[in-house]
Amino acid sequence: MAGILSSSTLLSKTHLVFPSQNPWKTLNSSFLANIDKRGLTSCSAKKKIGFVDQILDYIEGGPKLRKWYGAPELLPKDGSVVEEEEDYPEDEVRDAVLVTDGDSEIGQMVILSLIVKRTRIKALVNDKRSANEAFGTYVESISGDTSNKTFVNKALRGVRAVICPNEGFLSSVESLKGVEHIILLSQLSVYKASSGIQALMTNNPRKLAEKDETVLMASGIPYTIIRAGKLQNTPGGTQGFSFEEGSAASGSLSMEDAASLCVEALEIVPQARFTFEVVNGGEKVSDWKECLSRLMEKTEQ
Repeated sequence: MAGILSSSTLLSKTHLVFPSQNPWKTLNSSFLANIDKRGLTSCSAKKKIGFVDQILDYIEGGPKLRKWYGAPELLPKDGSVVEEEEDYPEDEVRDAVLVTDGDSEIGQMVILSLIVKRTRIKALVNDKRSANEAFGTYVESISGDTSNKTFVNKALRGVRAVICPNEGFLSSVESLKGVEHIILLSQLSVYKASSGIQALMTNNPRKLAEKDETVLMASGIPYTIIRAGKLQNTPGGTQGFSFEEGSAASGSLSMEDAASLCVEALEIVPQARFTFEVVNGGEKVSDWKECLSRLMEKTEQ
């Protein structure tokens, strides 16, 4: 897909699996294949290293380039990590992106897209050890109670933007002080269009999504709400898009495309708010910065 993901291919039998005995899911190999333009021809490794290190080794030319990607060394064999100091200066540089629900399938896709862009990443996860084993030093994994103000303040240190790929985070936190941009991937249009049994099944997610949007709109922080169609576990980069109003209620969007779009939205920070709908459709996008800027101008009219 021009502008987000390339069309290179991975060996058809290649699957990347997170360590066993943890809740992390297997990522679709087509998503991993699309994160670089150069084809991948081998998936063996001499050393036992994390799967993200392997991906970047094959894509970018070897472990010597890990430092360039923000990972100077691998984690110790025992999986231990050095905790950060508690005291942070008030004028600390904010250059990180926080991904909430980082151990969900779409959260993992967002994280991988950010790694390829050499972004400093922090992620909220349920299982910190599993996240460290999966992503190593490319991601600062954090676990804790998001309703705890002290924990949230620590999680937000150095964070300039927050990506919420699922509902529930924004309505659980007390403050997002210091954050400059929030991106929310919302399924609210899909939930509202549901009926019968489906409506009952999505009742709780709908309430969380509604509360998230209400909290976000009242936060005073510049935000982008991506109202996506029903997320499908299908390969990204194979279809175009549609941004028509009302399309999210009846259309669908590849989960891979949705994750990549969340990352592309980081480049366009609105003065106050920016909300748009998106589903897979016929429009091909070659320049996402131009496309999103055009959509923003349209919503401001």
